[in-house]
Amino acid sequence: MALGAAAAFFCVLSGVFGPAWAGAWPMKDGEGLAILKYEDQKADTGFGPDGVEVAIARRHDQTLSLYGEYGLTDRLTLQAKTALTRGHDDFVDYEGLGSVELGLRYALLHTDRSVVSLYLGAARDGVGRNAGYAAPGQGATDLEARLLAGTSGQWRTMQAFAEFQVARLKRSGLADETRVDVTAGLKPRPRWLLMAQTFAGQADSQPVRSRWCKSEISLTRDLGVWSLQAGWRQTILGRETPADRGPVVAVWRRF
Repeated sequence: MALGAAAAFFCVLSGVFGPAWAGAWPMKDGEGLAILKYEDQKADTGFGPDGVEVAIARRHDQTLSLYGEYGLTDRLTLQAKTALTRGHDDFVDYEGLGSVELGLRYALLHTDRSVVSLYLGAARDGVGRNAGYAAPGQGATDLEARLLAGTSGQWRTMQAFAEFQVARLKRSGLADETRVDVTAGLKPRPRWLLMAQTFAGQADSQPVRSRWCKSEISLTRDLGVWSLQAGWRQTILGRETPADRGPVVAVWRRF
């Protein structure tokens, strides 16, 4: 799935690691998850076609998104997402409804510790930016296929998990994209989850293929059916993409 322009994939772990929510793990039949997330990203430098960071026109992008998923069966999960977004730089100002996404995730393999899932979905583009390098065509429909694999276990005395995702996006009016997302999580205390995530991608744009690699560190506090998350995301490598950075905060609700 794409979250904003990037796939924001999170795992919340219950009690003694129990089931994981979102990411590769399926929801249980009749259970759901909602995530309200705010992202504030600014950039005054960017990566040129040779990957060197240079000064660019200052830009500011903000997104408020609502992501949800619901277990249709113990293996099949419905996913949906919508967002409000706004931003500006020296060349463009936008504000309004961002992309609207809908898809299904099926657990091909699900054991006590590991899972492999396949996601198929579609997104209707709205206002906003596409992975930070172009503005999407409003009303265009994008298709996505994503393979997700995760595993959980114990590192020293702490619960831990790791997840890998690879996706291919067929875009209308824009270059197709390949994305790779990697997440590692650690529970230093029963109700705290520390996550390190990397979101990387490449667009089949010509003559230079736009590339980006974003790093995010976040901490989530489990409050029962509610959870609070706060983190920082920034672009660390790329070509033809801004070096944006800024905070990410989210409220989770399981039902």
